[in-house]
Amino acid sequence: MTTVTILSGGAAQGLVRGLTEPFKAQTGFGIDGEFGAVGIMADKLRASTPADLVILTQALLAKLAGDKLVVPTSIADIGKVETALAVRSRDPKVVVKSEPDLREVLRSADAIYVPDTKASTAGQHFAGVLDQLGIAYEIASRLKIFPNGATAMRELANSTAQRPIGCTQATEIIATDGIALSGSLPPGCELVTMYTAGVTTRAAHPKEAAALIALLTGADHRELRQRVGFAG
Repeated sequence: MTTVTILSGGAAQGLVRGLTEPFKAQTGFGIDGEFGAVGIMADKLRASTPADLVILTQALLAKLAGDKLVVPTSIADIGKVETALAVRSRDPKVVVKSEPDLREVLRSADAIYVPDTKASTAGQHFAGVLDQLGIAYEIASRLKIFPNGATAMRELANSTAQRPIGCTQATEIIATDGIALSGSLPPGCELVTMYTAGVTTRAAHPKEAAALIALLTGADHRELRQRVGFAG
């Protein structure tokens, strides 16, 4: 089967998976590609990794369009995703309403699962939150850092720690068996990121890539977007 190839932030993996069959029925094409930290996906496109479309943050898409790697007129917003907290499904959810609450929750955790703190949206933000809370050095030995949020959440689900917790994009939490969305980060620590799709300038299948973007952003799939963690 011919496929459309994507490079995407991990936040969109559940949504793309949910649209595989509708896309195949409409175009006869499958979907292939990679999901991971947005910075790494952008670097792959810059390094000429073949891709028909990219799904990254709005800011990164704008940069790639400026670099003539994405067709500006093809760019469309998919929706906003919040960075949130996760626990194993069998553990009680944590209630975090303020910065002191979050500081205490993180201090009491014996393992903290997060995505790449240099290349992923959620990981970069979480590292900044730790600095803001003044506990980055204190809990450094308990951080479990993985290449992307999906991997971090799978590892959290299988964790043998007594009091583990995770932080990544809500969509990655919702898409992972064995863990539960525990709640938003508190005011002053929150992050909501707009994810955006665009056809690459080197696309082998630009027509089909545009068709997939239409499915990702269309009103017919608003309920699916909300179910997997996108808002707006």
